[in-house]
Amino acid sequence: MEQSGGAMSTKRAKPSAAAGEDRLSSLPDEVLVLILLRLGTAAAGRTSVLSRRWRRVWALLPELRFPAPPSPYTIASALAAHEAEASLRHLLVEVEDATPGSVAAWLPAAARRLSGSLVLRNRAAGENRVDGGEEEDEEAPQGGAIELPCFERATSVSLPLGFLGLAVPPAGVFARLTELSLKRVRFRSPFELGDAISSPRFPCLQKLSVSHARGLQNIAIYSESLLQAELFYLDRLQQLTIVAPALRRLLVCGCFARRQPVANISTPQLRYLSWNEPYDPSSVKLGNLGQVQRLGTNYYFVYGRQDSRTNRAFLLLLERFPVIHSLQTKLVYPTAYRKSQGMAQGGHRV
Repeated sequence: MEQSGGAMSTKRAKPSAAAGEDRLSSLPDEVLVLILLRLGTAAAGRTSVLSRRWRRVWALLPELRFPAPPSPYTIASALAAHEAEASLRHLLVEVEDATPGSVAAWLPAAARRLSGSLVLRNRAAGENRVDGGEEEDEEAPQGGAIELPCFERATSVSLPLGFLGLAVPPAGVFARLTELSLKRVRFRSPFELGDAISSPRFPCLQKLSVSHARGLQNIAIYSESLLQAELFYLDRLQQLTIVAPALRRLLVCGCFARRQPVANISTPQLRYLSWNEPYDPSSVKLGNLGQVQRLGTNYYFVYGRQDSRTNRAFLLLLERFPVIHSLQTKLVYPTAYRKSQGMAQGGHRV
């Protein structure tokens, strides 16, 4: 019995001795990459000190995420360590009160590495106070501008910049980019956006969103590939030109800010139009709208101000459409009428 008990003790000791083995390192690279992705970028980066093997696996990650404000040199080091042969499919960077210099420390490297999507989100003090298309302070400091490099292989770029300046590159082709979103951006030149994103340099662009941007006066977009365009609260915009034969969805809201809109739009395949601007057929040329099925318009005063400029523009726009399958607008009632009918403050959407 004693011998048997001793043999059993020996057998129990073997698993304990094997418990210290590095079994993770024996797994294939593909499995280790999946494990590191679950750890998050910062924790995954720390595994690179374990051995050459782990350093090589860390460099194979297809996604890099920096959701907390990192040092710009941390991002630059991570991109430098990333294997040139590996496919970087997603890069997320969230910063606070960034400067053009801090972004320039890593953005060119990202342009060389990225073959998927980029999200660069800058949170700036007081940026939310300008929502809704308020006029900017002309005396506010302009600062420098981020020089946007050419992302030749990226498919999606999203830049909510907290009103950092942005300079679009004068040359280069964003050959694979299909989606571009610019929010709270200050443009260096009042004319540069349209020239940059037109077909020769953005041959595959399908979705464009520009909102709460400053510094743009004239946008002229000529695109064979564009399918959807959204333009919201573009401060001081004076003229808009869009020639996009494949465009199916167009939203324009709060861009002309108490100015007479000047627009020339040619979109023969358009299915959905949301025009939340004053409309005057003498200065707003919307082209052939026979294919439009859904229409969104500015508000309409129901009582008391039927002859207002807003109502006249509303009716002039409706006259462009003999048949509309869906209409979205906002009916505005005077205060006395709302109280008599027990209606809530504001308007009524239909």
